[in-house]
Amino acid sequence: MPAVFTFGNNRLFMKKIKELFAQVKELQHADNEDITKLLWQLICYSPKFPLRLQQQELLNESTPFVLEVDDPHFSHSTLKFNGFIWGNGKRKVIITHGWSSKGADFIDLITALRTIEDLQIIAFDAPGNGSSEGELSNLLLFVGAVKAIINAYGAPDVLIGHSLGGMANTVALKETGVKPPLLITITPMVRLKENFISTMTAAEVPQAAQDKFFESFESLFGMQTSTFNLNDLYASTFPHKHWVAFDRDDKIAPNIYLQGFLKAYPNILSKEFDGVGHERIIKDQRVIADILELVRQEG
Repeated sequence: MPAVFTFGNNRLFMKKIKELFAQVKELQHADNEDITKLLWQLICYSPKFPLRLQQQELLNESTPFVLEVDDPHFSHSTLKFNGFIWGNGKRKVIITHGWSSKGADFIDLITALRTIEDLQIIAFDAPGNGSSEGELSNLLLFVGAVKAIINAYGAPDVLIGHSLGGMANTVALKETGVKPPLLITITPMVRLKENFISTMTAAEVPQAAQDKFFESFESLFGMQTSTFNLNDLYASTFPHKHWVAFDRDDKIAPNIYLQGFLKAYPNILSKEFDGVGHERIIKDQRVIADILELVRQEG
């Protein structure tokens, strides 16, 4: 039976985000504890957008699976997440989506990869995203999902990640010791704390309230927010080939942070794509063509 997943109305999800921004602005002069509770929602709530018809058709052609990730921080439970497999080739490709996204958003890339023989392509919806369980999400849930897939289906020959998914892949590789021949990262998040600051600044959150949120974050996760820095997380001893695609004018993942990362690790190959932005880059035909060539070369 075809896999069918529903997400609800995207207008409702966007309405919730707008309401959270409005509530935070209204409470900016109130008690910091009240703002902190809302900030957790603002920063860790990932809107779930519905599937387009073509995306649903793509999932209908997949072999679906369900795995679990422990969520000790938000739901204090085990969350189920949905995954999808195309093909049964010997070479494995795992694709990790970014924040407020889902596996089917890679429809153009997955469709292109399916033209290459001997591939098994795996995509998934991270907990708190897409069709998977979870009201709130975070980087560690993304990492847990990648690790669960590796444990269930084996180490990938090609690992692809977009945005937060790029950082999640890096952490998963570091924690598992897996060393794929090819790592592809598209507009990666480099410094997560600065992204949080940008979100709170956009909501006009006072500095005192921002500081309170970071204290709460570090208390909950038992680590400094600055730990989530790609420069520190990346293991320079990785023997794989690493290729990074980016847009210098990316408004979500600032180029200044990425260039600092690339400078620190000069063995990484990178290519700039003008005018694609942060979200549309995964649909850009130039990017897809380059990824296909890289995958073929590793075959």
